[in-house]
Amino acid sequence: MTKTLNELLPGEVGVVTKVTGFGPIKRRIVDMGLVAGTKVLVQKFAPLGDPMEIKVKNFNLSLRKAEAALIECTVAD
Repeated sequence: MTKTLNELLPGEVGVVTKVTGFGPIKRRIVDMGLVAGTKVLVQKFAPLGDPMEIKVKNFNLSLRKAEAALIECTVAD
């Protein structure tokens, strides 16, 4: 099943399939290591829901929900 990263719940693992968007935002996301085939673990959301913390390539990363909405992924088992 394909979802955007902001739709995953804490504890869920996804595999990045595509990064949408354009310009500096897309470049920043790709530079942080979020490229196709990368596993991502959603760790938690801030108390008000934004930003979210994910674990990618053995480091923690905080993303705004608007940025996470640009990352498509499949839910891993």
